[in-house]
Formats: sequence, structure tokens, C-alpha cells
Amino acid sequence: MGWKTLDDMDLTGKRVLTRVDLNVPMENGRVTDTSRIDRIVPTVRDILAKGGTPILLAHFGRPKGKPNPEMSLRLVQPALETALGRNVVFIEQPSRGEIDVLPFDTVVLVENTRFTPMEEANDPKMAQFLASLGDVYCNDAFSAAHRAHASTEGVAHLLPSCAGRLMAEELAALDKALGNPARPVVAIVGGAKVSTKLDLLGNLVTKVDHLVIGGGMANTFLAAQGIKVGKSLCEHDLAPTAREILAKAEAAGCEVILPRDIVVAWEFKAGAECQTLNPDACPDDAMILDAGPDTVAYVADVLAKARTLVWNGPLGAFEMEPFDAATMAVARKAAALVKAGSLIAVAGGGDTVSALHQAGVAGDMTYVSTAGGAFLEWMEGKVLPGVAALDA
Repeated sequence: MGWKTLDDMDLTGKRVLTRVDLNVPMENGRVTDTSRIDRIVPTVRDILAKGGTPILLAHFGRPKGKPNPEMSLRLVQPALETALGRNVVFIEQPSRGEIDVLPFDTVVLVENTRFTPMEEANDPKMAQFLASLGDVYCNDAFSAAHRAHASTEGVAHLLPSCAGRLMAEELAALDKALGNPARPVVAIVGGAKVSTKLDLLGNLVTKVDHLVIGGGMANTFLAAQGIKVGKSLCEHDLAPTAREILAKAEAAGCEVILPRDIVVAWEFKAGAECQTLNPDACPDDAMILDAGPDTVAYVADVLAKARTLVWNGPLGAFEMEPFDAATMAVARKAAALVKAGSLIAVAGGGDTVSALHQAGVAGDMTYVSTAGGAFLEWMEGKVLPGVAALDA
């Protein structure tokens, strides 16, 4: 990786265009989860400490290229000021002249970059305009790195560029997980549908030693092997694709781990009556909603011998008891191995992050990515434009 970090840049007296992720959840005009704001604080503070002026660029919501007061970053400004412990100057229509008169220890927040269609079109004129506002470009938004937008990719080619603290931390963690991992490597991939993760599965079977498939996706693989799955969520039309992935895994020497026992129920509700059965014993009128204890025990044994874990997606319908059992048990096992120093565990994706918090172990993983789509595309082996643009 050829990208530079803040440590490689002279920021004294420089205006530092800093792409951050401020796309936070809000209710009644208040930020309800400040996690993304909190994670950019080290970068902003380091820029200030190095004598630079951070000029924050971010999108918020999906305004579809038009100004929308409900998606103004002005709404995020109070939470940002609280996190930084200082005032933030909000500028709706920035100009270099307006920025240059500000003291160097100022934090500047520019209005939502997606208030113009030029942002998502990666219009060279917008990239040039953004570049005119600063002297250095710092990308600290890995979560937006899979988008080739003016503020994530275009401007990076026009100024001396580097990765912010969060971006550098994320890239280092991902390199440890799949780029240059300690082996054996285990991947856990769960979720509802195989169709949304075809590229992911195809890439992982050539990169990892063991691939655990859970959630509704596992039902499609079971059905592809001629096993009846009753009324379970299942993409029967993808049976040929599932068989292709299994064959590709076998050729690559990757063990695919499917449920060794299943938890079935006749209704999808909390506390529903359920049974643990062999994978081939699902009644015609029942649904598979989790993996059973034998599966958990086998996955735990595999993890105990592994050095690296990459996790995206739950093993069952974890939002609802008792169908959270497999996901919770495996999460706690992985966390214990990380604490013991025998496992590097990198996890990402909305449901995965929620499940780790539910299990009380999100803070025990080696790294938890909140990047969503960018994390998934990286796992798929795709080049992320926002990262590629930083290469020196």
C-alpha cells in the first residue's frame, strides 16, 4: 500500500480538506448515535496539533443532488462541537477567501457535498473547486471509499493526499485480515440472501481456509445439496450457483462449513416453540431460524485453531430470542480468543456490528468496521476508488 498518513505530511499553516463520515442517525433534529462523529475526533485533533486547519467535507442522507434543509450538516454541528470540545465554523457556500481569514486553530464544516449532482458524478469542476479550498487532502472516510465521488476520489488527484487516522486504522486492520493474514483464516458469512453476497463468497473461497455460511444463506446451500428446508427463507433458483461456489471452494482447498444441526420453529416470533434437529430433518411446515449447538461447537473448535477471523453477517435470526443463540455463542468465543491473544478478528456490516453489541463483545474484537458497503466491497476483492486515489 503506497498511501501516506498524517505523519508524512507537513501541515503547518495548511488548510486541510478532510473527508469524513458524518452520516449519522437523527430523530427530532438530534443525533441519536454519535459513533461516527467520535471516530473522526483523533484526525481532527491531530491536524490541529500539527498546525493545520481541518475543513470537513461530508455527505448526510440522500438529498439527490439538491439542497434539502432536513439534510443540512448544520443539524450535525452541535454534536460535532460536543465531540471535539470546541466551536465549529459552519460554511454553507465556501470560498478560499472566506476560509483564509479564519484563525489556523479553527475547525470548519462545509455544507453537505451531495447538495449538488456534481458530487456523485465526480465532476472535475467540483473536484477543482474543492481543491481550491485547501492545500492538502486527507481522507478519513473509509465508509465512502467505495464511491468515486468528487470529494472522495476526484479531489485526491489534485492535492497532496493522505489517509486520516480512522482510514489508516481501517486499512491496516483489513490488510491483517485478508491482505496479508496470519493463517489459518476463517470467514463467517451470514445474512438472508446468497444473491447479495455472490461476489463475496466467490472471492473468499480463494482467500480463506474455512468458510462458515449461516443465516438464510445457509438454507440455499442446504437446498442445493438436495436437503429439504420446509418454509425456510431460501433462494431455490440459486442452487446451481451455490453448487458452483462449493466446487470452487473444494478446488481451492477451502472447507465450507454449513449447519451441522438446525433450530426450527413453526412461527417467527420471540420465544416461539422450537426444536433442534439434523439438517435433513426440517419438517415441511417449519422454518430454519438458527444453527444448533453442534454447529456452534464445531465452529468454536475451528476458531480455536485459527489465527484470523473475518466476519460479515449473523448465523441466525439473531434479533429475536431464542434464535440469537448461535450468533451470540460464536461471538463470545471469538472475543475470548482475541483476549487470549490467539486470534485476530475483524468484523463489519450493520447486522454484524449490532450482533456483537448484543453479545456485549464489540469492544473485544480486534477491529469492528462501521463502513458497511465499503467493507463488503473490500471483502469482495474490489478496488475502492477512494483508497486507490491515495496511492502515492
